[in-house]
Amino acid sequence: MPRRDWGYVPRAVRPLFRWILFWRRLAAPTVFLMSFVLLILFGALVLMAAPGMERGPALSTIDALFTAASAVTVTGLTVVDTAEQFTWLGQLWLLVCIQLGGIGLITLTTMLIGALGKRLSLRSEMLGMLPVRRHDRPEVWEVAIGVAKFSLAIELVGAIVLFLLWLPHFSVGEAAWHALFHSISAYCNAGFTSIPGGFARFQDAPLTLIATSILVVLGGLGYLTFEELIRWWRSSKATRDGGRIRFQGSRRLSSHTYAVVVTSAVLLVGGWILFALFEWADTLAHMSVIDKITNAWFMSVMPRSGGFNTVDYAHIGNASATLTMLLMFVGGSPGSMAGGIKTTTLAVIVALGMSRFRGKRFVEIKDRAIPQGTIERTIGVVLLFIAVLIVSFFLLGWIQGAGLNSLETRLLFLPIAFETLSAFTTTGLSMGSTADLAYPSKLLLIVLMFIGRVGLFSFFAAVILRRSQPPAFVRLAQEDVIVG
Repeated sequence: MPRRDWGYVPRAVRPLFRWILFWRRLAAPTVFLMSFVLLILFGALVLMAAPGMERGPALSTIDALFTAASAVTVTGLTVVDTAEQFTWLGQLWLLVCIQLGGIGLITLTTMLIGALGKRLSLRSEMLGMLPVRRHDRPEVWEVAIGVAKFSLAIELVGAIVLFLLWLPHFSVGEAAWHALFHSISAYCNAGFTSIPGGFARFQDAPLTLIATSILVVLGGLGYLTFEELIRWWRSSKATRDGGRIRFQGSRRLSSHTYAVVVTSAVLLVGGWILFALFEWADTLAHMSVIDKITNAWFMSVMPRSGGFNTVDYAHIGNASATLTMLLMFVGGSPGSMAGGIKTTTLAVIVALGMSRFRGKRFVEIKDRAIPQGTIERTIGVVLLFIAVLIVSFFLLGWIQGAGLNSLETRLLFLPIAFETLSAFTTTGLSMGSTADLAYPSKLLLIVLMFIGRVGLFSFFAAVILRRSQPPAFVRLAQEDVIVG
């Protein structure tokens, strides 16, 4: 490549031009990933180098990197107690990382990609615009700004509610700070807490648990789902048919939003009932009936990438631990703060199974057939997710089991599986083993948190992206394989 002639560019601004040209040469998925990498590195550097961030001994390099990665990826796994280790200034910096990693960085990166004259993949844009805006498709930056405005409004309302609830228990300044911190942390599904002891002190505060869980649910559903629900509600007309209320209007809910709402409701209510059954006479035994019900609800919401806990997960039973991991595996909805395979992925898989069971040729959701390409991508997401999860679990078990006998390694099986899934789905729940992980294990969890936040397809698209043209389409001869 010939040397660029910089003679017409003033010397003072040449570094800026080189920086812009460097970003312009990168593909959009690479820009997206690098923005997260740079923020994680910068966040760790500030935690280590800036004065007044910590109260006790300074964090090691790996612990600072782990903490920054957990904040930027809105995971919530911690190697130190956030309330005890960090000063107000340190907690403020973590909150900035959470906000940027939750909505700020995605919004700014989306606008940066547009400013550089690049575009996300067609599928990524369709995920961002459709099915909510299928008739009046806006610019990418318009959706990004809408997401930011919606999120900030929800966080502000949440902070006010939590402030009023906590004012009797803290001073005005403390109540305001904790309310703002937890409103942003809850909506971004981050799971960080600035209160010593975390949410365990709110076991008998049902209003606090309900308000926090609502913030987590809103963050896990995403802006685009709410936008379509609002449009649908405004265009609908309620009519009474006998004893039932029906909604009729010019708009219909898309299969996407229908799948998000129904799947989320089933998981939340189903998890609520099961956690109450599993833990009623165990970890919830010392609580009143109202507190048992609200804590069981809280346990159902938080594995969906929320990350807060009112009970010690090291003491829950195997049934509850399994249910928690299943909910973590699913996670939230596309376009939200949550991780996991997403609710729509589960909905398509269930619809696929039901269609095959009924002998139908097409997969249907809400009286609409799902395209074959979407079904193939869904299966690909699940298989790739499981493959990365299994490899990571083997590596983490091998690292943590070094030098231990077989009995000791078996005792680590559930905590390691729980930790691996929690990191990969950016949930943040733990059985208490995060701080005791070896150096390589923490590095592995950092990678898992990063991949879980940016998404499997985005990560691998940036890593294996090739500029060469795809080969011509060739269809090979078919040969059947016996399955099932």
